[in-house]
Amino acid sequence: MNLIKKAVLTIVMAISFGASTVAFAEDAKATEVIAHIEAAIAEINKHDFNAAYLHEKAARFASEQITSNKAVAEQGNQSLIKAQIIGKSADEPKAIAELNKALGFYKSL
Repeated sequence: MNLIKKAVLTIVMAISFGASTVAFAEDAKATEVIAHIEAAIAEINKHDFNAAYLHEKAARFASEQITSNKAVAEQGNQSLIKAQIIGKSADEPKAIAELNKALGFYKSL
């Protein structure tokens, strides 16, 4: 039951972050990725690495569909992978730093 609650909460948060995030990205998928990364950072700040992992996974999936600049999207995707690996060891500062790095790549699109 808790898993269902967390999944619903994660989806609601993603929608609310997506609605409140002002991104100047040309690609709609880049905006979606940015929203998921910001949500993942918020979850890590709450010490919830499982919810952050779900957002990182959703961000990676959306990142694969970016068509505007494949090279930058690939660099951002690599940072997301590193953040997921670091998140498994629950190292907050390093995970947030890697997510901020990925965020920079996607905001440049």
